[in-house]
Amino acid sequence: MTKTHEAIDDKLRTFIEEQKMFFVATAPLNPDGHINVSPKGLAGTFAVVDDRTIAYLDLTGSGVETVAHLRENGRICVMFCAFDGRPRIVRVHGVGDAVEPNDAEFESLSEHFDEYPGVRSIIRVRATRISDSCGYGVPIYEHKGGRDQLQRWADSKGEDGISQYQRDNNTESLDGLPSLLGDH
Repeated sequence: MTKTHEAIDDKLRTFIEEQKMFFVATAPLNPDGHINVSPKGLAGTFAVVDDRTIAYLDLTGSGVETVAHLRENGRICVMFCAFDGRPRIVRVHGVGDAVEPNDAEFESLSEHFDEYPGVRSIIRVRATRISDSCGYGVPIYEHKGGRDQLQRWADSKGEDGISQYQRDNNTESLDGLPSLLGDH
């Protein structure tokens, strides 16, 4: 049975922060557009900001669908599921925005995270619905550790190389929606 919550209380916060991986889902308004689901999970890139707000670092990558979809309509769902221990799924539906490095709020939000090269933005989600369910259908997996390829790639590019990559590859979604707005 699904249970809804008014806020992220201490128990939910503990569960969310213990997960090694989470999934982000967004979609454009156009029914023919591409729905996007992205796995996330590098250590130090996720934070519960307050009892109705979560956020994560948006690192430079091949796609920029989440940012573009949020700019168009703000709809987002973040899902956490237990791959070990007691089965459980928590979903945070909400209105999201992409806070870019040149935005006024970026510096204060960035204090919640570890430092990473290649940060494009911070995705902030203000919850409109928080729910959990059983997770009985989620298999048990063993976490063996994080990956460092993305950080090594960003370090090898350097700041100028990352900026060029973002200009070349991260200015619009698969469906042609605008994404990054700042000077990259």
